[in-house]
Amino acid sequence: MADDVVGDVGHRLLEVLARPRVVVGERDIQGWTGHDGSFRRSSPSQTPAPPRKERSVSTTATDEQSFRELAETYRHELHLHCYRILGSLTDAEDAVQETLLAAWRGLDGFEGRSSLRTWLYRIATNRCLNALRDAGRRRPPEPVPPFDPPEPSRRGEVTWLQPYPDEFLERVADREPGPEARYTAREAVELAFITGLQLLPPRQAAVLVLRDVLCFPAGEVAGMLGTTETAVKGILQRARASLDKHRERAGHRPSPQERELTRRFADAFTAGDLDGVLGLLTDDAWLAMPPAPHEYHGLEAIAGFLRVTMAVPVEGFTMTPARANNQPAFACRHGGTPAGLMVLTLDGDRVRAITRFLGPREW
Repeated sequence: MADDVVGDVGHRLLEVLARPRVVVGERDIQGWTGHDGSFRRSSPSQTPAPPRKERSVSTTATDEQSFRELAETYRHELHLHCYRILGSLTDAEDAVQETLLAAWRGLDGFEGRSSLRTWLYRIATNRCLNALRDAGRRRPPEPVPPFDPPEPSRRGEVTWLQPYPDEFLERVADREPGPEARYTAREAVELAFITGLQLLPPRQAAVLVLRDVLCFPAGEVAGMLGTTETAVKGILQRARASLDKHRERAGHRPSPQERELTRRFADAFTAGDLDGVLGLLTDDAWLAMPPAPHEYHGLEAIAGFLRVTMAVPVEGFTMTPARANNQPAFACRHGGTPAGLMVLTLDGDRVRAITRFLGPREW
């Protein structure tokens, strides 16, 4: 997003804040949120909000439009930011709604000492860190398969991981990477990178994303997190060292070779051709199925699992080409019913990882 656009929105918002105020209750403020995450004004409550819930905000029709424009200007990049830290599309959607509602409630506190973008990222980052402190949200229920799976190679830790559809990425305004960027925008959304972030302590993940992906200055990051520049530099060094241990570079740009490889994989998988699927995998391939913790490493382990699953009769299983996290993917369906998303990680002319995201969500 160009700086002049950011500045224009900021000046308009400051003009809004300079207008006369009226008092509005919290119930009225909550009326701004729509079920789809958009901000829209609902009918005012007939019952006045309790006095202790009231605060002074500006509520003219022009103010509503200005805030709507502000929210939509930043919504998509904030959504991607929250997804990187949380690893969950569902949790990212919640965090963005909470961020924009908190921004509306806190308009009086914005005095223009930082850019609007920095202010919103501060709110969003801290909302994400608060969510990460809630241990209950990190572990979704483990699905129960309709068969007895073989013993996995290991039990994965990041069972809350969800894919990020490429159509969402297309809504994020392109930004030139800053001189301090260590990761391209493409790398910073691939499954290996997102998984690596989930294995870091929350503050390390937040600092790494803010500094090495978004290129916020160390001083601004320190202000966002309520710490010092020296502390930010130390946290970043530890985060980089840890991420390098967890992360593998993955993915390739779409090409005719990629499309041919993914087509052959889908044909073999839907036909129940186990040898055909295995012939397209690398010797050290991985199979994972969030939110199930089971992970299978190597051809023998993957073959043992697929042999059991392919023996279960399934009518009308289809795989429709899609893309997620800048990687080839397939939307799976059983007899027309959504059956998850399968994302492939490629390595040359072979598949190095299969991540089957289970669940009924439509992709």
